[in-house]
Amino acid sequence: MTLKDISQLEKNIGIEFKNKDLLRQALVHRSYLNEHPSFELPQNERLEFLGDAVLELAVTDYLYKNFDNAEGDLTNWRASLVNANMLANVSRDLNIEDFLYLSRGESKDKDTKARHYILANAFESVVGAIYLDRGYTEAANFIHRFLIIHLSTILENQLYIDPKSRFQEAAQEEAGVTPTYRVINETGPDHNKQFVVAVFLEKEEIARGEGSSKQEAQTQAAKEALKVKSW
Repeated sequence: MTLKDISQLEKNIGIEFKNKDLLRQALVHRSYLNEHPSFELPQNERLEFLGDAVLELAVTDYLYKNFDNAEGDLTNWRASLVNANMLANVSRDLNIEDFLYLSRGESKDKDTKARHYILANAFESVVGAIYLDRGYTEAANFIHRFLIIHLSTILENQLYIDPKSRFQEAAQEEAGVTPTYRVINETGPDHNKQFVVAVFLEKEEIARGEGSSKQEAQTQAAKEALKVKSW
């Protein structure tokens, strides 16, 4: 199997690797090795493990040095930066997806929850690879340029507060009522359930959300309700 040309990815992330195989390894999902057991590079989970720690340190260090807020605030802000949704979105912005080594099955499953997590994990793996190739300072600079840059939007829009809490606070303040949630539909086998949940203010249905758990569907419903109400 020919190794991929990663020069465009290096341009995307603004870093030229000394050991380009480190960056390639960061892109190797374990499913690929199931189909190509003789592939010359290992899968990326060890780099992901390392990158997760580097990422947490860099974000924590930045928050500690730039804000005097209480520990609880800093913890919430950090969680809003390093969660899977944010990391997957940044991976997409950098077009990391185009360079992944995936099995045929995984390659077909675009826009799925599984792909979402693969992209989030790949971002952490890339951080780990940068750390090994160029050191902590370069890895932290990369994290600042592409991840911490989103912090101002998170703080301005209070995105560190989960949508259900935000909608409940807004509903109580604006309408004097507490939202309720109701499962509207439930489909799929036990191992792959899909739920549709509606959120109500008293008897009025405001919005619906879908998810693979009731909690996820409620969160999506609350997110949509915030848009509907412009709260």
